[in-house]
Amino acid sequence: MRRLKFLVPFATGALLGCATGAPPLSSGPADVSNSIDRYAPPLDASTADPLILDRTDLRLGTTVQFHRLPTASEFHDALQVPLVQHVVISLAEWPANIEALAPLAESSIESDVIVVLPGYPPSRAAAQVWSYLSVPLRLVLVVSGPPPSRGVIDDLNTMRSLERVIAQMNAPTRAGFEHLQRPLSFRKLIN
Repeated sequence: MRRLKFLVPFATGALLGCATGAPPLSSGPADVSNSIDRYAPPLDASTADPLILDRTDLRLGTTVQFHRLPTASEFHDALQVPLVQHVVISLAEWPANIEALAPLAESSIESDVIVVLPGYPPSRAAAQVWSYLSVPLRLVLVVSGPPPSRGVIDDLNTMRSLERVIAQMNAPTRAGFEHLQRPLSFRKLIN
């Protein structure tokens, strides 16, 4: 219980600590909507990105986010960002072949690379292509329900880089996921 009493204020302070800056004061009348737009652009569903939080990671660091597979030079530039700890790559679809993953294979990765994939693999080959990479990756799948077959679960179990499956469901249930050998989380979006 003592630990919880310490962690709640610490986590709140850590999350709010980055938002304490204020816009510069001006002598004229303040246009609140203009200053808000200038300092914090609004997020909508199409631009909101997953925020990777690990409560055991207390390092001071930067997360670099890509919405597509980066080129080799973009990936290299991302790794040059000061204090980079995580490179998160959120993909809209599964890569078609191993050539699409070449920039990841060519880079010397010293930071944490997390790839967020939508849905289940379209084929066994799409699942296996990630095993051909010799770089450390953390794969996270965001799916919209139970798998269509046991074969899909078998394919997921062969993906050595697969760290977690997140099922977005209205009524969370492990039905269909019984043979999954990776952590399973549930997410429910409320509009």
